[in-house]
Amino acid sequence: MSTAVKMEVSPETIIRAVKSMKKSARQVFLEDLIAATSPEYLQSIREARRDFKAGKVKSHGQVFGQ
Repeated sequence: MSTAVKMEVSPETIIRAVKSMKKSARQVFLEDLIAATSPEYLQSIREARRDFKAGKVKSHGQVFGQ
């Protein structure tokens, strides 16, 4: 037995709600949305974490100078 409630929400309503969020909450929400809809994004995060753990990263200063 499903307890989900289905309802129509317009894109404009979603955009208005997201715009009304505090900046930090909006950033977290958008990152979660991208992660939930993009397997490529999640894979890139996994790869970046592996590279970091393996020491295959350079600091901003090393890449762009101090």
